[in-house]
Amino acid sequence: MTAFMLPLGVIGPQQLILIVIIVLILFGGKKIPELMGGLGKGIKEFKKATQEETEENTEQEQKKEEN
Repeated sequence: MTAFMLPLGVIGPQQLILIVIIVLILFGGKKIPELMGGLGKGIKEFKKATQEETEENTEQEQKKEEN
């Protein structure tokens, strides 16, 4: 497993396991899927919004080129 570099140091596999255990203790096994589902929906909405913004910019550029 590769280590992740952070400004404060390196996070290795042991630290990641510890973080996962702490998250499980804090939120419980039933709450985590709900949290991840919400995170997934947020990511989908963000991607959709950026894609729509890109399409709008492309359309505006095409209109400017036509004029």
